[in-house]
Amino acid sequence: MNKVIKTELVPELRFPKFKGQGAWKLVRLNQLGELVSGLTYSPDDVREEGLLVLRSSNVQNGHILLEDKVYVRPDIKGANLSMSDDILICVRNGSKPLIGKNALIPKGIPLSTHGAFMTVFRSPSAKFVYQLFQTSAYERQVEADLGATINSINGNQFKKYEFCVPKSEGEQQKIADCLSSLDELIAAHTQKHQLLRYYKKGLLQNLFPEEGEKVPTLRFPEFSNRINWKEFKIGDFILHHKGGAALTPKDFVQKSSSEVISKKAITGGGILKINDGDETYCSDEFFASNSKSVVDNTYLMTTLRDLVPSGPSIGYIVKFGADKSYILAQGVYGLKPKKTYSSDFLIHFSNTGVYRQMMQSVMVGSTQVHIRNGDFLKLPIMSPEKDEQQKVADFLTSVDELITAQAKKIDELKAHKRGLMQRLFPPADEVVE
Repeated sequence: MNKVIKTELVPELRFPKFKGQGAWKLVRLNQLGELVSGLTYSPDDVREEGLLVLRSSNVQNGHILLEDKVYVRPDIKGANLSMSDDILICVRNGSKPLIGKNALIPKGIPLSTHGAFMTVFRSPSAKFVYQLFQTSAYERQVEADLGATINSINGNQFKKYEFCVPKSEGEQQKIADCLSSLDELIAAHTQKHQLLRYYKKGLLQNLFPEEGEKVPTLRFPEFSNRINWKEFKIGDFILHHKGGAALTPKDFVQKSSSEVISKKAITGGGILKINDGDETYCSDEFFASNSKSVVDNTYLMTTLRDLVPSGPSIGYIVKFGADKSYILAQGVYGLKPKKTYSSDFLIHFSNTGVYRQMMQSVMVGSTQVHIRNGDFLKLPIMSPEKDEQQKVADFLTSVDELITAQAKKIDELKAHKRGLMQRLFPPADEVVE
């Protein structure tokens, strides 16, 4: 079916130099560059070192990361070498959301090719085309190609994707430079966020005693002459606790005054993911009949997960202080810590390697992994006196606040870029079937 252009293709926002230069043009992707097919290789071709193969796991948030590396023998036939500014694209994957994700290959990358489930788009205006691949027009065409069951993009179809582009190469370059500079700023803030997380991980290793030790590697000066930390049970910290309710599909509703906190809402770092646009509600009748599972100002932890790699991790403890009506789902426990202990100290302890190892040792279950309540309460915890507990907790909380603020900054920059792109490119719905 022929395309119909509803209005003249002109973006809302245009750089002064290019105002009055007329409408943009509608072009197919094959007019902007060429596709470079990926390498099919067998396990026999894999080597400890050699030619690096770029795969979908190397594309993370629009960047090439080389934490997961696979090499093949350098003399393998059929390998198309990657070049800087090639756009690496995932075109086939078992996970549908990964289809279409892409990244620019940076300068200085080791000698590499790309796997058969990937493709490369090579273009003289690669940085501009990369920005086209971040638009809603690109996402819409990828989604239309996938359909209900097919987790791949056909190369011939991919080359037919259509985009609105400026007629002037100078305007293309100006847009690419503007958005690329914003990408660089986002990348710098993302790196800072990652470094803060590494810093927090190191602190957790050093501010709590290692297994078998009675004092931590690092101790605040005012406590250096104090006695050794003592061993308690986690149950010593807990005044009481209550488990979540077993909801069935009929108990969920589209919207109500009663929100459900599921196990997936609880993550590491003491962070509770609620009110993030993915809320779940139960009927007010179910809420009223399960008052024992209603959460008040307390602390929450996960006790159960499904047998999938992406399932929530068991045992993380988070603070809860919302003023809305919430009910706990099965697999979530509400904890009420004793006032004689620092509750935040317990939160941070739940993120340490020592605690995670203990949690791993008491997990049971074949269809669903879980921990028994009694086993959790008996877990040992090395603890100082309350004032030192609070000092450790406050310091780690201050680092958490820096990490949260940095994540918020990244989100704000990404939102700014999305808004800018909506104005720098003509609306995708201006071109219809």
